[in-house]
Amino acid sequence: MSSVRCESESSFFGNKTGAALRASFASKAQKENNHNSQPQASYKVAVLGAAGGIGQPLSLLIKMSPLVSNLHLYDIANVKGVAADISHCNTPSQVRDFTGASELPNCLKDVNVVVIPAGVPRKPGMTRDDLFNINAGIVRDLVSAVADYCPDAFVQIISNPVNSTVPIAAEVLKQKGVYDPKKLFGVTTLDVVRANTFVAQRKNLKLIDVDVPVVGGHAGITILPLLSKTRPSASFTDEEIDELTVRIQNAGTEVVEAKAGTGSATLSMAYAAARFVESSLRALDGDGDVYECSFVESNLTDLPFFASRVKLGRTGVEALIPSDLQGLTDYEQKALEALKPELKASIEKGIAFAQKQTVAA
Repeated sequence: MSSVRCESESSFFGNKTGAALRASFASKAQKENNHNSQPQASYKVAVLGAAGGIGQPLSLLIKMSPLVSNLHLYDIANVKGVAADISHCNTPSQVRDFTGASELPNCLKDVNVVVIPAGVPRKPGMTRDDLFNINAGIVRDLVSAVADYCPDAFVQIISNPVNSTVPIAAEVLKQKGVYDPKKLFGVTTLDVVRANTFVAQRKNLKLIDVDVPVVGGHAGITILPLLSKTRPSASFTDEEIDELTVRIQNAGTEVVEAKAGTGSATLSMAYAAARFVESSLRALDGDGDVYECSFVESNLTDLPFFASRVKLGRTGVEALIPSDLQGLTDYEQKALEALKPELKASIEKGIAFAQKQTVAA
């Protein structure tokens, strides 16, 4: 028992998550009135784009969750080997593979959480418009299938540019008549993970205790870490604030350069997305104390979508947390105003894409 407990507490999901999971298992066991101490996996998760650079490590990490009963892995090619490999891990979930559009309906049937890392990374010679047009179409088609076959699922968008792909997903769901803003998420957890890591390193803090809210969007200057809201409270010089903010905003480029053109931030993204999936599963399982930052439909600013801390529950977003945007420093307030035009343009670009597709159809 002690070895199991130590493993849980030192897991990649963190101390608090491990404790919450143990509590949820205990609660479930009491409800079922049995003496089985094993956690009861009960949620179906689908990863769309499971054979990709993010999809493979993300699928492995989700396989580690004791809350998952069925893990459905989908891609247009090369997913059978990934599923076979991951299925050998001795955790409770059953792994199934699905290849191509014809198998997507079966992949999505009765799924509770859909995670979408599908798409292409930006490659040499590719413009941002090229990237947008490819990934926008992929997200549109996948979310359309989600609307048809699991309209009540939590939909978690990783495919970049998130500032545009989430609005695209919202428009598609609206067109299908099944849009629930509480269940559509842009996964911005990587910005929080990076902020926590960099702040803990800079201020020599115990990493597991550090929590930095990151608001705005999920690209460049639209990423705004609120260092003044760091917990536990920490003081920063003006120089530290500027350096940390710029590093968090440009951390993806830091990885691309370190990989010397051979890849992008796939592993840290997979870790961050797995954390968000695990938080969602805990919320679905009845944990009443689950908070994450996410890019969602929001009324906290004059923008229709905005990343901020949210409270997760069984129905999705139970509440936005406005307190993070109150009492900002002058630096943060100016940065917030500066990011709005760029974020607004990205949101409108996504909406226009989705609406244009409808007109064309």
